Amino acid sequence: MFENLTDRLNGVFKQLSRRGKLSESDVDAAMREVRLALLEADVHYSVVKDFIARVRERAVGHEVSKALNPAQQVIKIVNEELIATLGEPERLNLSGPKPRLIMLVGLQGSGKTTAAGKLARLLRSQGERVLLVAADPYRPAAVTQLETLGESLSVPVFSEAGVAPPELTVHALQKGELGGFTVLILDTAGRSQLDDQLMDELQAITSRVEPAEVLLVVDAMIGQEAVNIATGFHDSVPLTGLVLAKIDGDARGGAAISIRSVTGVPIKFLGTGEGLEAIEVFDPDRLSSRILGMGDVLGLIERAEATFDEQTAREQAERMISGDFTLEDFADQLRQVRSMGSIGQLLGMLPGGMGQIANQVDPQEAEKQLKKTEAIISSMTPGERRKPKILNASRRRRIARGSGTEVQDVNRLLKQFKQAQRMFKSLSKSGMRGMPRIFG
Repeated sequence: MFENLTDRLNGVFKQLSRRGKLSESDVDAAMREVRLALLEADVHYSVVKDFIARVRERAVGHEVSKALNPAQQVIKIVNEELIATLGEPERLNLSGPKPRLIMLVGLQGSGKTTAAGKLARLLRSQGERVLLVAADPYRPAAVTQLETLGESLSVPVFSEAGVAPPELTVHALQKGELGGFTVLILDTAGRSQLDDQLMDELQAITSRVEPAEVLLVVDAMIGQEAVNIATGFHDSVPLTGLVLAKIDGDARGGAAISIRSVTGVPIKFLGTGEGLEAIEVFDPDRLSSRILGMGDVLGLIERAEATFDEQTAREQAERMISGDFTLEDFADQLRQVRSMGSIGQLLGMLPGGMGQIANQVDPQEAEKQLKKTEAIISSMTPGERRKPKILNASRRRRIARGSGTEVQDVNRLLKQFKQAQRMFKSLSKSGMRGMPRIFG
């Protein structure tokens, strides 16, 4: 999402790094470029003005003039001020009597119903007993969509046909209390635009119940308009937090930087993809690192930890070291990597030099190659995956037909696999010298 902004800022920092000592005119020139980069990214002009003033004041002051590396010190200042602009992280308020009600509000098409499913999955993984509540009687597919999401998560969904949302919410809380649920997630109705009818209904719900959280789901891809929508909702409903959906899209990213400063409402979650696992707790330090091209290694580690089974990974590592690593192990690892997110997302989380190398990789081509490799391995029998040596010419032709690939593709994969096996065997014989210990 921040690709253009990241490229522009990195260009500014590269120019600064070529100067051993920074003059006030150097700083001013750099700040002009940073200002343009932020405005092009659709950051609110008032936020840009305040941000540039704070950075410039520090950049021409004592902490840069006395620094051993002035350019790095300016980057540090930009990072710190960007974190301050993004705002302090705030966690969900799940204190008080159970069940706690999380009320999701937003315009149609913002990703509200999907966000409800993502939150349900996240909270259930944290030990909560979750009930989804369908409180949108106006959009015909809304209840069905939520029920489909609930079924895929094995999370129950409460709905009542012909009952007004305020009354339905009261009934849902009663159901939650009797059923021993700890969290209710209320998916309210949206409109194509802000209007009195929408706000009246939301106010009626909050007057009947006391939500622990009122979260506005806003589409980050609409840029500056996201800030206006957040302001409009906050003027009518007591928002406690924001969920920025579709932050993985092709938007310029300004809403994420502007929205806390303009509205005063904290960002609590980021929607990072289409899958129900693609939601992360907002962390300004990590988001700033991604904006400035420093990657998000912590985020990458968290995705890996959530995806990979430690015992399975340990067993596979031991087989790799002993040279007994099979194509079944390889296919399993590919599936786990794919479940962490798209190749483009994972490459975007790599820091520094690795991130620059990743920028030279075509994510779509890499994704295509991964799918081709998976298809080839899936077309093999279990015996063939365990013992690739039995793959003669006729078997390879059959695998190519079954996977929709060419025989050359099958041969190439097998050649790469043999090379990997030989490498691990040689490392094992050398006592794994030079290799870091991964486990225990």
